[in-house]
Parts: sequence; C-alpha cells; structure tokens
Amino acid sequence: MRYNLHMSNQPPFDITPAILNTVEQIGELLGRMDAQQQARELSLRRVSRIQTLQGTLAIEGNTLAQEQIQTILQGKPVIAPPREIQEVRNAIKVYDALDQFNPTAKTHLLKAHKLLMTGLLDAPGKFRQSGVGVVGSEKKVLHVAPPAHLVPKLVADLQDWLKHTDHHPLITSCVFHYEFEFIHPFEDGNGRIGRLWQTVILSRWNPIFATIPVESMIHAHQQDYYNAIIQSSEDARSTVFIQWMLNIILQTLKASVTPQVAPQVTPQVRRLLKILDMPLSRQQIMAKLKLRDRKSLAQRYLQPALEAGLIQMTRPDKPNSSLQQYQITLLGQQSRDAAL
Repeated sequence: MRYNLHMSNQPPFDITPAILNTVEQIGELLGRMDAQQQARELSLRRVSRIQTLQGTLAIEGNTLAQEQIQTILQGKPVIAPPREIQEVRNAIKVYDALDQFNPTAKTHLLKAHKLLMTGLLDAPGKFRQSGVGVVGSEKKVLHVAPPAHLVPKLVADLQDWLKHTDHHPLITSCVFHYEFEFIHPFEDGNGRIGRLWQTVILSRWNPIFATIPVESMIHAHQQDYYNAIIQSSEDARSTVFIQWMLNIILQTLKASVTPQVAPQVTPQVRRLLKILDMPLSRQQIMAKLKLRDRKSLAQRYLQPALEAGLIQMTRPDKPNSSLQQYQITLLGQQSRDAAL
C-alpha cells in the first residue's frame, strides 16, 4: 500500500546521474550570481515577488494580471472578483513572512496555511477532516489522497525526515514538494503551500531563492508540472518530479543570471528600459514613449529587448494574449542602472 511507504519515514526516490548533474549546474549558477551581486536591487525584488505571486495563484485559476497585483501591493483598489483579490492579499502576507517559517515545524506549516487561506476556507490552518481527490480536466480521478486520519502522522513523518535527512537541500525541497502534494493535507490550498514550502526550504539554504520567481516558471510549464506529479504517483516514487523541478529551478536561475558579455543596447531599447518600472501592456508602453506605430514598437523596441534578455513577457506561454505585459529582467535592470 502506497501509504505504508511513509511509515519508515523515508520517502521513495532515486538519485540519478541526471539529478546530480542538474544539482551541480544549479550550484555553479548560484556561485555566479553571488559573485555578480551581493543583493538584488530593491526594484527587481519587487518585480520578482509580483511574478511569484501571479505565478503560484494563476496555477490555481486566479486570473489577476501582474499589474493588478502590483496595484494591490500599493494598497490601491482593483476591480476584480473579491475571492481573487483575497487570494492575492493572503499570498502577499504569507510570502512577506517567508523568512519567519521553520520548514520542519508543524505549527509554522499550519500558520502559513492560515495566512494563505483566511477568508477562503471555513477552517484555515487545520488539516482536512475528510477524504479528497484530484480530478483532471476530463473529470478523471488522477489521485486519491490518503485517508484524513493518516494526515497528521504522514505530515509529521515527512517533516521529521526533512529535519534529519543528509540529502542536498535542492533534492529534499523537491521530495517534500511532491510528497506534500501526495498527502494533500488540507481541504484546499495544497498546491500553493507545497510551492511555498519548497521556496522556504531553498531560501533557508540560500537566501537568493527568496527573490527568484520559481513559481512563475512553473506556471509557464503548468501542464508539465501536473504530468510530473502524475508520473511520479504512477511510479510510486518522486524521481521524475525531482528531475523536472530541478530543471525548472535551473531555467529560472539561467533567466536571472547576468551574462558575462553585456548585450548592445540601442537608444530605443534604452528608452524602453527607462519606463519599465512595473509590468506594462503594449498600449501603455506606446503611450509612455509617445509612439503611434505598433510595428515600430515591435521591431525597434520590444523584439530587440526580448532577444537580448533585457525584458520578458508576463505571459510567456500566451504571447498573443490581450492581457500580455512586458517587464524588465535582472539584466535589463543592470543595463538601465549602468546608463543612468
């Protein structure tokens, strides 16, 4: 029985050469980032946090764009469904408290869930009291979670393993993420808490993970995320999910690392970078730059900046979306700062 695998307090997974290779690549990138910057710019931390919030909530169906989340962060009113606004406000609170959480403490896990789900559930911060399952888009049952009476024991075993394991934090964070989703300890909010707790584990190991939007990259590959969870459940071990998550972390870091050779910045791109203090739509960019020609905007401003890695789309999986916006990257921020 799958649940019995937890009773030995050892989640099932394999350490493959591919996993070790990815861990090594991530370590090399982290070293480069530490060498290039001791602390990320405050403005870029804000951009990263907005990406994180939008990404993790969008996976669960929240439709608010990054610009709307930015508005909520500023304490201004937003016209949107009340539940989605509450989800954003809760997520802001829980991510602001990121460095206060001990990943091996049950009370901290319950506190995080209460912060995240207040106003959204009748009993936030408490383990579920009934059975739950995960249903796919075609109403097919993809996963039946362990019975509710086993949840406290399974979570305690998982956190105890996390406290005493000698495995690398990159690996343990992925194992915890998968096993948490398998247990599905709460009535709702399990995906958001699982992604948050992986960030908590990683940021305890290296604080830079508190400022890198891994959740946003997961959102860009959302179906693959689900597929990795499903495949690991079918295999009865989290090896596939570990490899997938490590690749996502690697991609996120690559997008955040400054290349050794800075790209050429044209006057048009420099003007674009100067106005991107927050995510903006094409229409907003044209208005700020006082442009009238959409073709010129695309060819002389957006495309060169995208190709150089100076800006990025807020919805990379839907490039033609009417809600598409553009925001500055770490490299773009550094190029802008150097020009000022």
